[in-house]
Amino acid sequence: MLGATEYVADALAEELTNYDLNSRIHLTPDLSELDPQATWLICTSTHGAGDFPDNIHAFTRQLPQASLNQIRYLLVGLGDSSYDTFCEAGKTMHRLMQAAGASSIVEPCYIDVLEHPIPEDEAVAWLNSHLQSPKFIQSLNLTGAGA
Repeated sequence: MLGATEYVADALAEELTNYDLNSRIHLTPDLSELDPQATWLICTSTHGAGDFPDNIHAFTRQLPQASLNQIRYLLVGLGDSSYDTFCEAGKTMHRLMQAAGASSIVEPCYIDVLEHPIPEDEAVAWLNSHLQSPKFIQSLNLTGAGA
């Protein structure tokens, strides 16, 4: 996890504690270390020409061979809209998770750092928009996987 994305993950984890929800941030996630019973909250940024950050390359290479039918997840992607690959790593992560059979609970949150220079504020607002629903909260058993 690099820079702003780590701040986003920290802010989301802190916000979850306000709802008495536990989370764990995995800076270098590995499928064998993630709880399949938990809801995953994935944060990633886009580097270069739509690339993933270095710390999650190994995780993304695990996904094509994985069977994640029991996994439910939320996704936050950071990007810069001045690039034609805006949030491409987040979009690719979403596709990889879907292809492995995982279910996205809500539409991913893609944050433009040009519009939102403090992206954690936008991510927390997005999460809160969903946490307002008691049914949504009850359905969560969160662990964070992020980059």
